[in-house]
Amino acid sequence: MMPAATDTLTAQGAHQGRARRHWLPALVLLPFALLMILFQLAPMIWVLVGSLQTPDGWGLGYYQEILSSPFYLQSFGNSLRIAGIASLAGLAIGTLGAAALRHSGEGVKRLLLAFVTMTSNFSGVPLAFAFIIILGINGAITLLLKSWGWIDGFNLYSGSGLILIYTYFQIPLALLLLYPAFDALQDDWPQAAALLGASKRQYVWHVALPVLTPALLGTLIILFANAVGAYASAYALTTGNFNLVTIRVASLVSGDIFLEPNLAAALAVILMVLLGVVTAANQWLLKRSYVNKGNQHA
Repeated sequence: MMPAATDTLTAQGAHQGRARRHWLPALVLLPFALLMILFQLAPMIWVLVGSLQTPDGWGLGYYQEILSSPFYLQSFGNSLRIAGIASLAGLAIGTLGAAALRHSGEGVKRLLLAFVTMTSNFSGVPLAFAFIIILGINGAITLLLKSWGWIDGFNLYSGSGLILIYTYFQIPLALLLLYPAFDALQDDWPQAAALLGASKRQYVWHVALPVLTPALLGTLIILFANAVGAYASAYALTTGNFNLVTIRVASLVSGDIFLEPNLAAALAVILMVLLGVVTAANQWLLKRSYVNKGNQHA
């Protein structure tokens, strides 16, 4: 066979091999792409279209109703406030737990990670029922603390109770997300910083914290989105009597008297926009942190 023909066949075989390497992953990802379209993109498009369908035709009437209603604005304020406080508290406790877990022995680490993984799945109605038994008006710990005179007038079925229960289910998620990030901290960095005259506080502030900043910001966004979208625990704890966005959406979709799914769609769209703004801000902060790190290394 001529050398030119051999080279042509070799090039064709290499081209077919490259095409096969591109098509095979695409075929494997096709089911996931279909699931993404059916259960993520399609519902989002349906909600967006439904929010623009008013009794008078296409328009922004539902958005105007929401933005001019103190009741609905209060639901957004309550949701954002409770989610923000619970996310910050969960992040702080999860960060301390991840730091302590990194310095634990392997046996203790495996045991705690298994326990945290189990507790991260304990949410919704069972979690609300457990809190009612323990910290309700006649809960075991509530009665004990009242007898000691430590608390007076604590109400689990209020905003404070929701912050407490939200913080509880945020802690395991924060710990699981932050624990791998602490592996980026090298064991010899504290000794190197000490040799250069830095204190432990200076090491944490100038070395450890900049390295962990992207993970902390990303975890905070995930916790915030998780708390804003929580429904089952809040509904089971307050029986729908606390004004949250998720409870308002559910009441408008499944209510027997006030059934307005398009208004619920508008509420959901506004909530998605708010989460999108928070996520965009997080990405901007992450880019700035990476740029600052690059400038420091340069």
